[in-house]
Amino acid sequence: MTSVWESLTIDARDPARLARWWAEALGYQVVTEKPDGVEIRQSADQHPALFFNLVTDGKDRKNRLHLDLRPADREAEVERLVDMGARHVDIGQGEVEWTVLADPEGNEFCVLREREE
Repeated sequence: MTSVWESLTIDARDPARLARWWAEALGYQVVTEKPDGVEIRQSADQHPALFFNLVTDGKDRKNRLHLDLRPADREAEVERLVDMGARHVDIGQGEVEWTVLADPEGNEFCVLREREE
């Protein structure tokens, strides 16, 4: 017997704001919104979901888990995400083929280069 990946939970001080930011970034939609959390998915019946959980404490160190995004055009996607409120961050990655950004609450994620055919 195995498990099915249901969702990834992300702690947030403002779950509604962060969920909407990620929904726009990924082309997802809000499927559930409550005061203590917001769930987004690619479509209402598709998993996995991202669930943004209300927390009162701030983020104080590098994420132990993060999302990797692979767009068709990395430079254009990085520019779009920064225009939406992401920021470049240095987590000690050095010279790499991806770009490390942080969302509006400081959660790091990577924007990978285009997939080679």
